[in-house]
Amino acid sequence: MHLDVQDGIVALGLILAVATMLAVAPALRIPYPILLVLGGLAIGIVPGMPEFELNPELVFFGVLPPLLYSTAFFTSLRELRTAARPIGLLAVGLVVVTTAGVAVVAHAFIDDLSWGSAFVLGAIVSPTDPLAATSIARRLGVPRKLVTIVEGESLVNDGTGLVLYRVAVGAVLTGSFSAYYTGGLFVVSAAGGIAVGLVVGWIIRSIRRRLDNPPAEITISLLTGYVAFIPADLMGVSAVLAAVTAGIFLGWHTPELTTAQVRLQGVAVWEIVQYLLNALLFVLVGLQLPVVIDALGDVSAARLVGYAALVSLTVIALRFVWVFAVLHAPKWIARRMSNWRGAVFLSWAGMRGAVSLAAALALPLETDAGAPFPGRDLILFLTFSVILATLVGQGLTLPFVIRMLGLEDDGIEEREDAKARIHAAEAALARLEELVDEDWVREDTAERMRGAYRFRTTRFRARLDDGDDGAVESRSQDYQRLRRELLDAERQALTELRYSGAISNDVWLRVGRDLDLEDTRLDI
Repeated sequence: MHLDVQDGIVALGLILAVATMLAVAPALRIPYPILLVLGGLAIGIVPGMPEFELNPELVFFGVLPPLLYSTAFFTSLRELRTAARPIGLLAVGLVVVTTAGVAVVAHAFIDDLSWGSAFVLGAIVSPTDPLAATSIARRLGVPRKLVTIVEGESLVNDGTGLVLYRVAVGAVLTGSFSAYYTGGLFVVSAAGGIAVGLVVGWIIRSIRRRLDNPPAEITISLLTGYVAFIPADLMGVSAVLAAVTAGIFLGWHTPELTTAQVRLQGVAVWEIVQYLLNALLFVLVGLQLPVVIDALGDVSAARLVGYAALVSLTVIALRFVWVFAVLHAPKWIARRMSNWRGAVFLSWAGMRGAVSLAAALALPLETDAGAPFPGRDLILFLTFSVILATLVGQGLTLPFVIRMLGLEDDGIEEREDAKARIHAAEAALARLEELVDEDWVREDTAERMRGAYRFRTTRFRARLDDGDDGAVESRSQDYQRLRRELLDAERQALTELRYSGAISNDVWLRVGRDLDLEDTRLDI
């Protein structure tokens, strides 16, 4: 079996485009989701691209579970608890308001878009994607409490929005809708999804505690989202909340389940998987755009642009209105959004991304009656338009907004980092004193370790001392600079041994990895 020449060239071009976008993103200082949106748009307008028939179920069951699970896994449960009120107001209240508001506007101003399809559109564009916003916010030193709200909102609103999405899609497929029945279904579906996620999380935790095999453990981690998602869907409860719950549960328990090797390898694997899944979604939408545009051929270009602008502005405006309404609510509600600057940042950081795109691509092609899903092509076009407007438009202007607002790093994360390192070093010193009388602990070795850990505690205490003159930190940086120079010399010598054939490639990789791990401990 051989690829057609044109298809092969197209496939190779897409692969190179995805790799290039990942490579150039750091140099351009642009979060890669923004480049992926532009890349997907470019794919859609390239002449001669082959038409691509997409199976919607493949997107929903193939892409969403690992995306939802990984986002939940790397979310801090502590941060979710400390910012529970504002996160809840945004992730539940704003999602419902956005879904209803977009539905009303879309049904009123977009021709031939039924109420059911309008609610589907509203549910699709209601969840936010924090990746671009938080990467920009961290780089520019936005207070951590605001970043925490954006991250926590995105995790919870994925669940809320996609549960509403499934309910709205079900109503369109069956042609019937009951508010009473839907409300009960929402509660049962959510509770059932959470229960399935907890059960799956407990089972996976029990299995992984008995394993000491990094490849097997990372593979299980990659599959856990599916293990929670698919049974929940078969049971008729929220598969989205099942995957999210399993991710939060296992993320909380991960220190007892993993070794340093598993954590190092696992984080690297998940970063690659997340990027590839995001890239896959935007490549798919790029391949679908020509088909969608052709299907909307009876709608003028001007009208399509008007529809896109209307829905995008509605999404952005509703977020501003809701955030400022919360800001002026009683203080026990709004205490985490303490001023208008924070409210503007939170409003402008409501970007849409991969989850909305996956939900749009996963829309069924037909209803239960065999008719085409009403407005499917238009919903997909409008979803991509909202992502383009928010992720690219708001994402590229977010640095300017942050500087204009004068938001500055509150220093909380740096202080907590220093406290954690001091505590860890003191624990190591205490353990050293317990072991010093052992036969295998030599006095000169113990003294070197004492010196290293005492200097470490002195260095990080200096970071908490407002009156510190910086001498300790300067000494540490000089040492680390020298250490890095020596590590570079070791790497060079190791590489020469490999090129000369004196050592095997396996030895080069193993020893080089040890040098890299030591290098990563240096913080300059």
